[in-house]
Parts: sequence; structure tokens; C-alpha cells
Amino acid sequence: MKKNKIIYWITTGIIGLMMLFSASMYFTSPEAAAGFAHFGFPDYFRIELGLAKIIGVLVLLIPQIPTRVKEWAYAGFGIVFISASIAHYNSGDPMANVIGPMVFLIILAVSNIYLHKVKQA
Repeated sequence: MKKNKIIYWITTGIIGLMMLFSASMYFTSPEAAAGFAHFGFPDYFRIELGLAKIIGVLVLLIPQIPTRVKEWAYAGFGIVFISASIAHYNSGDPMANVIGPMVFLIILAVSNIYLHKVKQA
């Protein structure tokens, strides 16, 4: 039981920190804005995605949020990671940029698995 909680909170914390960091970069970094332009995305999408990431992190980290709602945040983050990987690949970016989001997708999946293990106990 304790091992499951530790794994859950470490993986969820990693995802939360990474998503908050990237969201903050979307609002403050000219390089992030240039990256969205590089992909051909409109500028408003950067703001929309940043806000969605902050909301998703809150949903995952607040224990009182129902599991069903958390599942939507997991799904949204999964779509973000897969889409990021595809965008990097199709833009001809280095393979490290393509693989990076997939690593976070694996961490997200572990967090989701351990969420259910913790809730069952």
C-alpha cells in the first residue's frame, strides 16, 4: 500500500511539475511562442494549452477531485504528449524532441495505473 502511494505521488508530481513548467513557458518565453509558430499553430493555441495544462495539474494533484474527473485529465495529457511527439516528428525536429514526450507518456501511464491501485486499497 505505502509503495503504491509513493510511486503514485512521485510519478504524478513529475507530470505536474513538467506540465506547470511548460505552461509557464507558454506564457513567458518568446522561444515557446516561436516553437508554436514553427509547428504552424496559431498563437491563441499556446495560451489555451497553457491554461488547460494548469487546470489538468490541479485536477491530478487535488486528492478530493473524483477519479472520473482525473481520468479526463489523464486522457488530455496523453493526447498532449502524443500530439507533441507527432508535431516534432513532422517538423523534422531531432529525435530527442520526438522521444521526450513519449517518455512523459510512460510516466503518465504509471501514474494512472497507480492511481487505481491506491484507490482500490
